[in-house]
Amino acid sequence: MTEAKFTPRVFSGIKPSGGLTLGNYLGAIKRFVGMQGPAFETIYCVVDLHAITVWQDPVDLRNATREVAAGYLAAGIDPAKSVLFNQSQVHEHAELGWIFNCVARVGWMNRMTQFKEKAGANAEKQSLGLYAYPSLMAADILLYHATHVPVGEDQKQHVELTRDIAAKFNHDYKVDFFPLTTPVIDGPATRVMNLRDGTKKMSKSGESDMERINMTDDADTISKKLKKARTDAAPLPEKVEGLEGRPEAQNLVDIFAALSDMTPEAVIAEHGGAGWGTFKPLLADLAVEKLAPISGEMARLMADPAEIDRILGQGAEKARAIAAPVLKRTYDIVGMLRN
Repeated sequence: MTEAKFTPRVFSGIKPSGGLTLGNYLGAIKRFVGMQGPAFETIYCVVDLHAITVWQDPVDLRNATREVAAGYLAAGIDPAKSVLFNQSQVHEHAELGWIFNCVARVGWMNRMTQFKEKAGANAEKQSLGLYAYPSLMAADILLYHATHVPVGEDQKQHVELTRDIAAKFNHDYKVDFFPLTTPVIDGPATRVMNLRDGTKKMSKSGESDMERINMTDDADTISKKLKKARTDAAPLPEKVEGLEGRPEAQNLVDIFAALSDMTPEAVIAEHGGAGWGTFKPLLADLAVEKLAPISGEMARLMADPAEIDRILGQGAEKARAIAAPVLKRTYDIVGMLRN
């Protein structure tokens, strides 16, 4: 096989289940915005097909899809620079997903830790979609021949599965058609943790609203939640190594670093030795400065759902212009008879 040349292209997506949190912003959207530019073609998706791996109220799902799109736009995703759409408007995702279901091996799927975490002791009662969705995620990425995917640590395994599927497809059909996608994991706060328990990831579905910063929270709410975030009794350490074994302290330092475009080392160099009564108000003010304009713009966008739908529809047309030829060629390679 000759080595194929692939256009540098980024693909990533967010699932519209529940609301957007600070974790979605720092771990994903802020990084998506930063990758817009001449180095990459950028394609960003609201992955609504993934949302229905567990049951969703249809009205809530449509609203959540628009909210994720509003979050993208309010944070700085520009439809003139990036392709922005929701997954279900591009049927090629589901079609390539089936092809990849026939490429992926059951043993590979059994190793996916996220299914084990989500299913728990009730694995037999979960949907087949929840078990198989990493294969659809691979289709989402490879449908656009994406070369890079910005992800958090918890999704790295799925990008590795994507590479395995691409390699097996290429090997089985003796082609060099799909790229071996590179996961992009960098910067602080790629995994934002719970404000009440620093050992757990910040989640849309946590029991208490005080556990998370919602991207729709107003300035007063953002400030209150961060000032009340759980911490230990000790002040900030003088060196970053002193954060080890202090998950709540580590989390707040990482959030400060990500919001201010600093490293955790730089934050500690500037604030080491400070007590929480000093540091948390500074963090709250920083978060309000960075997040309140986004939440305000999200509210403005959500007041005009027809405009969000228009943007997503135009993005879907652009996405299909890339996706359709890739799927057609995939069918040809596999041997599907088509007119």
